[in-house]
Amino acid sequence: MMRRDVFQAIADPTRREIINMIARQPLNLNAVADNFDISRPAISKHIKILTECGLITIKQQGRERFCEARLQKLREVNEWIAQYQVFWTGKLDALETFLANDNQPIKHKPSKK
Repeated sequence: MMRRDVFQAIADPTRREIINMIARQPLNLNAVADNFDISRPAISKHIKILTECGLITIKQQGRERFCEARLQKLREVNEWIAQYQVFWTGKLDALETFLANDNQPIKHKPSKK
């Protein structure tokens, strides 16, 4: 079986939207599927990937199966992004400094005639 991770889960826009919906409130599988114009088997595949990645859990309540968000795994994404945020913030600060110094008025020396 292929190992799935949180990055794979958020790579797909449908899965990101499923996460957004379930983060607001637990939903049963039919309610999730009703929000998309794709087949129920396709939604089931997305739900399976999100479950394997640990971003959602499925809880049985009577005859219904509800999806609940487990967003702690997104911390891994945040930490990965943070290292690049520091890098790019430094680069943009350096660019800002360069542009501020580069836009100083140029003092012309009077030419000798």
